[in-house]
Amino acid sequence: MSAIGAAFADEPAFVPYLAVGDPDADASVEYVRALERGGADVIELGLPFSEPIAEGPTIQDAVVRSLDGGMTPAAFFETVSRLDVDVPLVCMTYYNLIYQFGRRTSGDPGPEAFVERAAEVGIDGFVVPDLPAEEAGPLRTACDEHDLDLIFIVAPTTRGERLERIMARVSGYVYVQARLGVTGARADVSTRTAASLDRLADWDVPKAVGFGITTGDHAREVVAAGADGVIVGSVLVDLIAEGNEAGDPVETVADRLEAKARELKQGALDGATSKTGVEADGGAGPETGAERESGTELGTETEVGGRTQAGTGTDAGTRPERK
Repeated sequence: MSAIGAAFADEPAFVPYLAVGDPDADASVEYVRALERGGADVIELGLPFSEPIAEGPTIQDAVVRSLDGGMTPAAFFETVSRLDVDVPLVCMTYYNLIYQFGRRTSGDPGPEAFVERAAEVGIDGFVVPDLPAEEAGPLRTACDEHDLDLIFIVAPTTRGERLERIMARVSGYVYVQARLGVTGARADVSTRTAASLDRLADWDVPKAVGFGITTGDHAREVVAAGADGVIVGSVLVDLIAEGNEAGDPVETVADRLEAKARELKQGALDGATSKTGVEADGGAGPETGAERESGTELGTETEVGGRTQAGTGTDAGTRPERK
């Protein structure tokens, strides 16, 4: 079992997201440490890309701040190498950066050089929102060679053969997109989550729900609906943006992130207790959903560059099997 898979083994996982370099690399290091203190089980680290099709305004703004601050793939790897945390790290980025990194470093385009460097600095897996499962073979191979996970996103509309193809390539966990659209905080939980989780019930791989989860109550509802974890980004990025705009010290913003992380992690744990009670009574869990919105199928099964999207995740080198 990979480190990412193990993070889901004993209790529901809390998976926060931050854009590395927002507002600068030094702050990002402190913010990641704060999230670990707050109970993060896996941390998604966004490598900013100039055309983040999966992201809503909150994370788009974070990407702009990071790029304006000079974040590049090389700077990203240097920042990650400084992280002294004991939780698995997932790089979330877009395929152009991965593919072109090899051209810039060795003259050979393709994912191998990027994956090798990621493994060297401590990355445990990838989420690549604009990479369809049908075209993920080279990246999947590179991940297998370096024992890294490849996580795909499954939208509410993903079914049939497309879902089968995604699940054949996923490792680490499946990113279950709670609602159609792009990332962003929401005031409620999507009612489509339970149905999305039901479609994945036959596969033995952790299911983490994202897109719009903002409170501990949201996390509780999503886990009670059957999720193995929650992915949260926009509400955390908002805290960073607000602190940056107010000129607050990094330590103050870090404390807020830690507190929010504790709230979300506790909500996930409470959801597991609720789910256990419902199952003991023989009833069905509440019908809910969640949201951080990290794109792939943005409208139905999203078209990116004329190609349809797909995705999911479990343990490096192993693919989920039907139960």
